[in-house]
Amino acid sequence: MGLLTHKVERSEIASGDHIYTWRTVFAYSHHGIYVGGSKVVHFTRDQNVVSGDPILFYAPLNCSSASSTNVSSTCTNIPDCGFQQKESGVVLSCLDCFLGEEGLLYRFDYEASPSVFLTKLRGGTCTTAQSDPPEVVIHRAMYLLQNGFGSYDVFKNNCEDFALYCKTGLLVLDQGALGRSGQAASVIGAPLAAIASSPLKLFMTSPVGLVIATAGMYCLTRYATDIGVRTDVTKVKVEELTSFHNCKSSKKRKNENHCDTREVTLNQTDTPAKKLRRCD
Repeated sequence: MGLLTHKVERSEIASGDHIYTWRTVFAYSHHGIYVGGSKVVHFTRDQNVVSGDPILFYAPLNCSSASSTNVSSTCTNIPDCGFQQKESGVVLSCLDCFLGEEGLLYRFDYEASPSVFLTKLRGGTCTTAQSDPPEVVIHRAMYLLQNGFGSYDVFKNNCEDFALYCKTGLLVLDQGALGRSGQAASVIGAPLAAIASSPLKLFMTSPVGLVIATAGMYCLTRYATDIGVRTDVTKVKVEELTSFHNCKSSKKRKNENHCDTREVTLNQTDTPAKKLRRCD
């Protein structure tokens, strides 16, 4: 396990692994779930949806724009490379197309200890959360390939959020909160750490001490937003995901839509089912 990332060879990955690849000289990373047979299911911005999200977090892939009725004709590695349901950002690509031109492969680490997590200089490489079994992970990814993963949001619902959900089944309850993405947490955490540490200039004469303090606050900010330690996440069955997203959205449109309270199973453990507002 490297300090920055965890680079692996293709022979080292297994079905159900959360993999990623860096783009534009380590500027950002793209994440997906390896489902075996040199195939990756990943989440991109739907080409038919106009979004104001920064282009830094999105790079078109060779086969990511094909619809379910018109699969990619530019890749011959696998017959279904580029499979994508209409108006969905979830795509099935071959491993070559997922990795792109740079072709470097990394595996996202789960159940990282707090000490290891805090030594990572970049977010989006590991989490303290526990992964579910590979067969559960693959089931979620393939189900979402057919049913979608909602609207792409660079800070709340991006490719890393998709892969984290497939691996853990965890979703953030608070619609206004930051998503599960460690990459997004790093982008927000760095300026927050700089702002929070600025008053320390009054007490520190050495620039080195201020840098260390800022770095410490940055790491703690990242750790506090990790899904393994957050308290605002819950386990949601993939079959209930559409209802979950619809009911979260209805809170913003409660004057337009009518909702009633019904029992919805939000976890896959033996704990009692929670109640969620489901929209008709």
